[in-house]
Amino acid sequence: MIFDHIAHQVPDIAEAVAWQTATIPGATVLHQDDSWALVEAGGLKTAYVLPDEHPAHVAYRVDDATLEALAAQRGTTIATHRDATRSIYIEGPGTICLEIIAYPAGSAA
Repeated sequence: MIFDHIAHQVPDIAEAVAWQTATIPGATVLHQDDSWALVEAGGLKTAYVLPDEHPAHVAYRVDDATLEALAAQRGTTIATHRDATRSIYIEGPGTICLEIIAYPAGSAA
């Protein structure tokens, strides 16, 4: 398991991306549309998500077998996202939320 990204809920994706790219030298937009964005800066990937789309979270990347095992242990259904990643969300105490994510075979993301 390795760290993948953090996600912040924001009301306006474009505004959040514009702010980060203007504020942090060398920030690179990896993906952006109206409902989410992924920006890399200083070795950290930050996702910006709309409040009604995804919870704020910290994401860890695993292989498919590990994702399947964790989902089975928790009785959780794995969601497949539009970019072909697959994940589960695990809620903890307070507002803690983890995403466990697997990328498609051969993906460099």
